[in-house]
Amino acid sequence: MEKLAHFPNHVAIVPDGNGRWAEQHGLPRLKGHQAGAENMWRMVKYLNKYPIKYVTLYGFSTENWSRPDDEVAGLFHILGEVILKKTAELNKRGIRLRHLGRLEELPQHLQKAINRAVELTKNNTGMTLSLAFNYGGRAEIVDAARHIMTDGIPPENIDEKLFNSYLYTTGLPDVDLVIRTADELRLSNFLIWQSAYSEYYFTSVLWPDFDEKESEKALLAYSQRQRRFGRL
Repeated sequence: MEKLAHFPNHVAIVPDGNGRWAEQHGLPRLKGHQAGAENMWRMVKYLNKYPIKYVTLYGFSTENWSRPDDEVAGLFHILGEVILKKTAELNKRGIRLRHLGRLEELPQHLQKAINRAVELTKNNTGMTLSLAFNYGGRAEIVDAARHIMTDGIPPENIDEKLFNSYLYTTGLPDVDLVIRTADELRLSNFLIWQSAYSEYYFTSVLWPDFDEKESEKALLAYSQRQRRFGRL
């Protein structure tokens, strides 16, 4: 890989195209989601080789509940299996797992698996891997506003720093690089607060085919950009 000028501190990924990948291979959609979940794990191991401290993956949005019931149930099963199988290795690699989203709305077996993984890895000091599952950017902002009101904080005391502390991502830095696959050119309600000044990298590659080489292209593109944060 070409030497990079600098690396992003926080990479967020919208891993799109699992269903289309399955269709192209003559497989059921859930096989595409399974392939996508397996690729998530490969990508985490790859990015963990670099000085990237935070990776956030979009696994299931608050809008995804509108999908067919069998597909939703299949997604929950796949995630639960991945977490159960990979938690020990995450811990061994020093990776800390966080969940972003409305955990309480997920099935009990999935809540239990997520909570167990979060608890086991909470003191790790390597990469922080955040899994956005049952997550929506607007829902996150609404939930933050509700908690601020519940805590009785006077309006004059509310600023961006305080509001940020009520988001699911409290304690995490803003996103430096957003990667979206499958030729989709939108955020889809993903980390809309945290990505206000992010760089974006879009590719037509479907997520299960997004490999180490494609990741290198994204990191190289980021390293060649000048981030101004509104400045000239």
